Amino acid sequence: MNSRERVLKALKFEETDRVPCDLGAMRSTGISCFAYPKLVEALGLPPRRPKVHDTGQMLALPDKDVLDALDCDVVTIDGGVTNAFEEPEKWHEYDFGGRLPARVQTPSAFHTLPDGTISQWGNSVMPASSFVFNADHSGQPILDLDQPLPLLDLKKYKQDIDAHPITDRQVTELKDLIRRVKDSTDRAVFLADYCSAGIGIGGYCGIGIYPIICKLEPNFVTEFHDITVNHAIETIRAVLPEVKDDVDIILATADDWGTQSSLISSPDTYRKLFLPFYRRFNDEVHRIAPHVNIFMHNCGGIYPLLDLVVDSGFDIINPIQWSAGGKSFRDWKDCLRGRITMWGGGVNAQHTIPHGSVEDVKREVEEVVRYCKKDGGYVFCNIHNLLAEVLPEKVIAMYRTALSV
Repeated sequence: MNSRERVLKALKFEETDRVPCDLGAMRSTGISCFAYPKLVEALGLPPRRPKVHDTGQMLALPDKDVLDALDCDVVTIDGGVTNAFEEPEKWHEYDFGGRLPARVQTPSAFHTLPDGTISQWGNSVMPASSFVFNADHSGQPILDLDQPLPLLDLKKYKQDIDAHPITDRQVTELKDLIRRVKDSTDRAVFLADYCSAGIGIGGYCGIGIYPIICKLEPNFVTEFHDITVNHAIETIRAVLPEVKDDVDIILATADDWGTQSSLISSPDTYRKLFLPFYRRFNDEVHRIAPHVNIFMHNCGGIYPLLDLVVDSGFDIINPIQWSAGGKSFRDWKDCLRGRITMWGGGVNAQHTIPHGSVEDVKREVEEVVRYCKKDGGYVFCNIHNLLAEVLPEKVIAMYRTALSV
């Protein structure tokens, strides 16, 4: 059984020879570029500059030999780059103010300030004491309750997005890249580009404001979602017929409906304002490409939404943050068994990985994998990204333990 077969069987709730594993197939299953060189060294692999493909979260694009060493089963196509093979022409050296010899796609995006802070595009910063970029209020506006809600002119919005459809050249370039990826690997191919439904509880104006708009202006939200999803469907009608035979998984949404303890917005809001539009988009994907699996990323304590996520037509839910919301990984598995694939949840990312011992990591991974792999529908990785402070021996223990269960 090769990697692609292993992943696809798990997604069909069929028995596999071992649990499929992922590192870095999308930007919430990856590893910090500050932790990555230590992992490379601990695996006994040649040193190299990490390719920083997410320069906000500062994530390394895992190299093929690292995927080999950890027995990971998925490669990614994200932001026009892949880790299925080397693309040296797309990467340029940059050392982040002397802190990290690395490679990025656009070195001109960065500027080092006198105090060692690095500015990216002039709108986010990484202080010398930090490992990620951030902006005031995470780059989202703050709502002035004395002012009207910041509602778009929807007629102009529709005109603007209709004026910028995906181009034939973009489709051709994507098709060529995906074909090269498929021909170069027996791993499952995860496409994180071009196939987003375009909606989420963060909306167009941030997670602090959009839930309020959903509550107070549902007619606006309905029209906004209708325009957005119709545009997204036109995009997948252009893309998927050209790539459907070479792609196994697409990322349709990366959202955050949950906090550490509860939902950001109610299940009723999801049911009325999101589910019909996700369903429309997902049904069209499945019509065009029945074998392509649709991935939803949705952080936090979202257990009360799980039935609605299934009803929305998604095939995969991630990151399985059972450490939030008061439900265990057993509760998640029992709710979703045979209905949707769980991708993640392999170890508690906020407690066990940073604060536990290697033995604690092994113990928890074994417990999670043993339960969650039953009846298929499970792909192993951390609950979210492996952060800069995570020791390489814990990362290796995670994957080696998962493979042994």
